[in-house]
Amino acid sequence: MKKGVAMKDYIRIIGGGLAGCEAAYQIAKRGVNVKLYEMKPNLFSPAHSNNNLAEIVCSNSFKSNLITNACGLLKEELRKLDSLLIKCADLTSIPAGQALAVDREAFSKLVTNKIEKLKNVEIIRKEFDENIEKDDFITVIATGPLSSDKIQKQISKLTGEDKLYFYDAAAPIVEKDSIDMDIAFYGDRYGKKGDNSYINLPFNKEEYKEFYNELINAEVVTLHEFEKKEIFEGCIPIEVMAKRGEDTIRFGPLKPVGFIDSRTGNRPYAIVQLRQDNSDGTLYNLVGFQTNLKFGEQKRVFSMIPGLKNANFVKYGVMHRNTYINAPQLLDETYNLKSNKNIYFAGQISGVEGYVESIASGLVAGTNAYLEIKNKDKVIFPDTTMIGALTKYISTENKKFQPMNANFGILPSLEEKIKDKQKRYEEMSKRSLETIANMKVCKFI
Repeated sequence: MKKGVAMKDYIRIIGGGLAGCEAAYQIAKRGVNVKLYEMKPNLFSPAHSNNNLAEIVCSNSFKSNLITNACGLLKEELRKLDSLLIKCADLTSIPAGQALAVDREAFSKLVTNKIEKLKNVEIIRKEFDENIEKDDFITVIATGPLSSDKIQKQISKLTGEDKLYFYDAAAPIVEKDSIDMDIAFYGDRYGKKGDNSYINLPFNKEEYKEFYNELINAEVVTLHEFEKKEIFEGCIPIEVMAKRGEDTIRFGPLKPVGFIDSRTGNRPYAIVQLRQDNSDGTLYNLVGFQTNLKFGEQKRVFSMIPGLKNANFVKYGVMHRNTYINAPQLLDETYNLKSNKNIYFAGQISGVEGYVESIASGLVAGTNAYLEIKNKDKVIFPDTTMIGALTKYISTENKKFQPMNANFGILPSLEEKIKDKQKRYEEMSKRSLETIANMKVCKFI
C-alpha cells in the first residue's frame, strides 16, 4: 500500500493537552474512532502535576473576550465552529472583567469528563512508544512544548534534527503601523542599498541613559529549575547583557556605527533595529531583544525606545523551554506534515503559542485528519480569519520563524484604510466572522 493512504479505521492522537483534546472531539463527534495517548499519571513533564487532561500550567486566563482583541476574535471563531475546549472554558469561567479566566481545576476536570464520555474515544494512559509511521495510521502529534524524550526522538527523525527547537529565545514583535515613522527611518548600516527589511530607532544620550536604567532594574520572569540549566547557552537576554556595563549593549545589538540620524545629521548615541518579521511587512521584531522581562515590564520599558511610545506589541519576548518544529518548512495550511500525509501536528509544538491558539490548531488538525480518513477534500481556512491567518503564518516560508500568538498584524489589510485602530479591528473581526459563517466546514459540525 502506498505511503499516505490510511489503512486503519481509527485515528491516533498523541498528547491529551488542549490541542489533543480538541482534535479528539472534532474527530469523534463526526463518528470516527480515536485512540488518545496521554502519558500521565505514569509520567509527568516538569511542569505538570495532576492526572486530568487539558491541564493548564501557567496563567488561568484565556485572554480577552472582546472581538476587537485578536484572541477574543479567535475564541469567537472557535465558538462558531463548536470548539469543545472553548465551551468548557466558558462553563468554568470566573470573574475577570472582559477576559475569559477559568477555574483551572474545574476546567481540566470538565474537559476530561467530556472526553471520557465520548463513546468512540479510547484514552490510553501511557507514554506513546510505538512507531509513529508504522502501518499508515493517521496520527495527530500534540505533545506540547515539553514533549517526552521518546517522542522527541521520533519527531526529530520525522522532521530532521535541525528542524526541532528546544529553547524559544524570541524578541518582541510590533505592528509596523504603530511605529512612529517621524522618528524611525528605513535603511541598512553605512547606507547600503536594500529593501525595507529594517527600521531604525535612534537614541540620543539622554534617552539612552533613561532607557538603560529602566532596563537593568525591570522585573524578570522566574524560570523553572529545568529551564535555568541551558537557557543562556545560545543567546543572552538583553537585560543580562545590559547589566554588564552601561556601554555593553551600545557595542552590541544597539551599536550606532554606520548610521546617521536624519533629524540631527549626526550619528545616534545608540540605535535599535527592527527587522521585518512576515512576508506582508506588517510585523517587525526588535533585533537582539531576547528577554526574560515580565510582559508588563516589556511594554513599559521597550515603549521608551524612540518611535515605540505608542507601539502595539503583538508578541512579547520570551526565553523558555519550548519544543517546536520549523513549521514553515514542514507543515501545510492544515497542520499536515508535507512529507507524510498521515501525520499532523497541533498545539505549541506546531509553532503556535498560547492556550486559544493551541485549541485552534487542534480543531484544524482534527477536522482535517477526519477528512483525510474519509478521503474528502481538506479544509483550508481563509487568511481573513484569525484561524486561517495563524495557519498561513506557520506554513509560510520564514527564515527567522518563531512561535506566534493571534494578532491583527497577521490578517490581510482591509480594502478601505481605517486610521482608528479599534474601528479597524472591529471591521477585520466582522469580515472574519462572516467568512467563518459562510464556510463549508460549518455545514458538517
